[in-house]
Amino acid sequence: YQKQKMEINRKFKNIFNHVAGVRYYLLTGGRFSSKSFTLSAAVCLRVNNDNAAALYTRYTLTSAKDSIIPEFNEKLELLGLSDYYKTTGDRVIGAGKRKVVFKGLKTSSGSQTAKLKGLKDFSIFVLDEAEEENDEEAFDKINYSIRTSDRTNMIILALNPSVKTHWIYKRFFEDTGVEPGSNKIVDNVSYIHTTYLDVYDRIPNDYKKEIEALKERNPEKYNHLFLGHWLDKKGGVIFQNWIYSTFDNSLPFGFGLDFGYFPDPDTLIQVAIDKKLRKIYVKAAFVVNSKGVEDLAFLVRLHSIRKIVYADSSNPRLISDLNIRDCANVVPVKKWAGSVNEGIKLIQDFQIIVDPGSPQIGSELNNYVWSDKKNGVPIDAYNHTIDAIRYYVQSTLKPFAATKMRAL
Repeated sequence: YQKQKMEINRKFKNIFNHVAGVRYYLLTGGRFSSKSFTLSAAVCLRVNNDNAAALYTRYTLTSAKDSIIPEFNEKLELLGLSDYYKTTGDRVIGAGKRKVVFKGLKTSSGSQTAKLKGLKDFSIFVLDEAEEENDEEAFDKINYSIRTSDRTNMIILALNPSVKTHWIYKRFFEDTGVEPGSNKIVDNVSYIHTTYLDVYDRIPNDYKKEIEALKERNPEKYNHLFLGHWLDKKGGVIFQNWIYSTFDNSLPFGFGLDFGYFPDPDTLIQVAIDKKLRKIYVKAAFVVNSKGVEDLAFLVRLHSIRKIVYADSSNPRLISDLNIRDCANVVPVKKWAGSVNEGIKLIQDFQIIVDPGSPQIGSELNNYVWSDKKNGVPIDAYNHTIDAIRYYVQSTLKPFAATKMRAL
């Protein structure tokens, strides 16, 4: 391929070749570790060189033509192969059996498994952003369908490590005794782990400064986000009564909005409360980083559909900017001394039902612990989706709590 246009870390060499006896290729790492770029380039070459068909999936994939397909076509162009392929709907097709089909494992709503048929001719199965797939059986349903006899089969999982309770950790690390962060072949698995340090020379200086500042300010978050460490499910988590299950769309709902600043995300969480059964249903509408006001306003309008949105009142200027941009349904939450602790206690009286398509919420629930339990002080981390949930729950169940409000 054109080396002058595409530099690939040597740690990825196995994914560009057929390694005897290897079926699974596990790509792990933190942000800015070049996993996604390299993955699509490798699939391009494998499809082209092997006259193969590849199924390229994510948990949900609602806009392939606007995101992943252009990225894939970019790699074809860099590799000098674009003239030999054409894009039709959700697939990129070449001569012979060469094709890449892009699908979501779940429907756009995240509530139903997508219908994936006719996989007998596929020899490559890619699960990108694999940490979002919490159902091992759903993965294996496709995995075991990839069994061509005339070419080498490749199952590729690419992910940012989440929590150690995830089936991927249990299956590929805990059960095999492989140390996370390894770069080696064990049995039929090629482990590939990269971080931003592997491409350090290509990272903008302002981004490097932000990363280094986070390293000093919050080493644990730095290790997880940028070194790709798996998170423990900590003992003494604040919210223990929660499960993954489908969001109940029959209930009235609204949204909580928490604002973030690098590397923390902006989060909009859909929330419905079943007072009778004492259940709170939660689902991530979006969890995004580094969005400008215009983009953020667009996302809020897109997802909230004029439903009320309770937002973090510590940033009144941003709320005003959103309202100016036709987000008049964004309302600042009311805060008072002890409001965080009171909101936590309020939520603890309910069972939390997390939609399966919202692994970010599950990850935070697994890691949100007390910094000082005696005085009711939680850690200031793993709380971006949780704060958004709390804003809605507190504002909905305690609408007259403003009598307690005072400036903080």
